[in-house]
Amino acid sequence: MKAKHRRLTFVGVGLLLLAGAAGLVLVALEDTVVFFFAPSDLQAQERAPEGRVRIGGLIEQGSLERGGTPIRFRITDLRATVQVSYRGLLPDLIREGQGVVASGLLVNGMLEADEVLAKHDETYMPKEVADALRKAGTWKGAP
Repeated sequence: MKAKHRRLTFVGVGLLLLAGAAGLVLVALEDTVVFFFAPSDLQAQERAPEGRVRIGGLIEQGSLERGGTPIRFRITDLRATVQVSYRGLLPDLIREGQGVVASGLLVNGMLEADEVLAKHDETYMPKEVADALRKAGTWKGAP
């Protein structure tokens, strides 16, 4: 066998091993992958996604019901809404009009969430970082 053929065989076997390893990783991660959707993305689909989903948007004004268990609210992207049912303690930052990301299972068009995360304001800056930037003269934010 010539050196050229040995190299091609070695490269071919290496590519096959790499493809096999990538396939095994994808199969192993299949159950842990969570897709992100906006409410209008879900509305545009012909059928609901299977498995875990993550939905992000704003809590619709007047929809937050904290009184009982489960807690119910609607997430909107100002074009469509998704009803959310959540059993657990909501983060302190949760309020109507606030950005939120909820993940769980989509059942009959309602998200049965097992995790709800509040989104910080985009202008949020930790005090220590703001102080350091102000000291360096590069901070343009409010004092």
